[in-house]
Amino acid sequence: MKLEGRKIYKGIAEGEAIVTKDGISFYGGVDPDTGKVVEVGHELEGQSITGKVLVFPTGKGSTVGSYTMYRMKKNNTAPVAIVNKQIDTIIAVGCIISEIPCVDKIDIDNINTGQILVVNGSEGTIEIIE
Repeated sequence: MKLEGRKIYKGIAEGEAIVTKDGISFYGGVDPDTGKVVEVGHELEGQSITGKVLVFPTGKGSTVGSYTMYRMKKNNTAPVAIVNKQIDTIIAVGCIISEIPCVDKIDIDNINTGQILVVNGSEGTIEIIE
């Protein structure tokens, strides 16, 4: 199944989806050294987003989150791609400066954790492989 959305940052990445219905704050909500979600009570608390296609509705929190994403990229703890229902400026800037393929305007209810996705940020599409 192929889903069409809006291009945020170019590039193509393939990986296992990790999906949450909770917003994500990269500043304080994710440990940039381990890639694990550390926000208490978050649906993904304790889980690693490293090397995954991170699917979530939108970002939240401080503008420092963009730089946290960049730090994760440098630490090799970042997700391979990001898919949002409605991106916010913090996540968009983080994807751009970190060169993480990103697409938004996607109905994330059609994506489940564990599915293999191909994110094409250059075309604004998501393909569910399995």
